[in-house]
Amino acid sequence: MRILYFAWLRERVGLGEEQVDLPAGIADVAGLIAWLRTRGPGFEAAFAQGRLVRCAVNQDFAGPDAAIAPGDEVAFFPPVTGG
Repeated sequence: MRILYFAWLRERVGLGEEQVDLPAGIADVAGLIAWLRTRGPGFEAAFAQGRLVRCAVNQDFAGPDAAIAPGDEVAFFPPVTGG
């Protein structure tokens, strides 16, 4: 699985992207976030305020209950505004 981190999430985890092997039993975005939070203080800090983190799975906006699978691309980013 390819995971992308943008803006302050990238700063906190110290990575812009990474390839990970999805642990057994993780089938949705919420499970992925829970696992990522266990990977160190930077990950914990990045995902501590879950309401401030948005997600896309394979370039489609996704909620916590969105299914994920090996080979997917998951991106995490802060809320965005524009005009």
